[in-house]
Amino acid sequence: MMGTAQSVMPTGTPAQQAMIGSQVVLDLYDCRTEHLDDIDWVKTTLMNAARAAGATIVDTVFHKFAPWGISGVVVIAESHLAIHIWPEMRYAAIDVFTCGESVRMDIASALLARAFRAQRSVQRHFTRGELIWTNSRKGTNAGHPAPAPFKVAGGR
Repeated sequence: MMGTAQSVMPTGTPAQQAMIGSQVVLDLYDCRTEHLDDIDWVKTTLMNAARAAGATIVDTVFHKFAPWGISGVVVIAESHLAIHIWPEMRYAAIDVFTCGESVRMDIASALLARAFRAQRSVQRHFTRGELIWTNSRKGTNAGHPAPAPFKVAGGR
């Protein structure tokens, strides 16, 4: 498909599609688990959270840093769960993003806070792309034109 332009449009009419996705940013402080630097445990725990939330796992990528630390992502059909851990600070930064309403981010967040035995957790909820598809029948968004097609990397 190189060299062609594509439009990215959601299914449903603009009136039906008020946002593209939802995101939870979860900060876990003073994590008491002994597995903060155990890549297999972290991967399994994130996958368990995705499954418990009703997500469909597509792939996973995790990396262990030297001397310590882990970053990883569980790609789900609905978007992703990502984590970055600083074991020396007993801190985990987690991002749960979904492009639908079927994934229960609250379940994933609660499971992760329990599994990591966080003594304090802070959650922030975001609606992503909420203005993009709230356009009128004329294809405008509050007087702004509909999004233009984008070019694929390497395209003309």
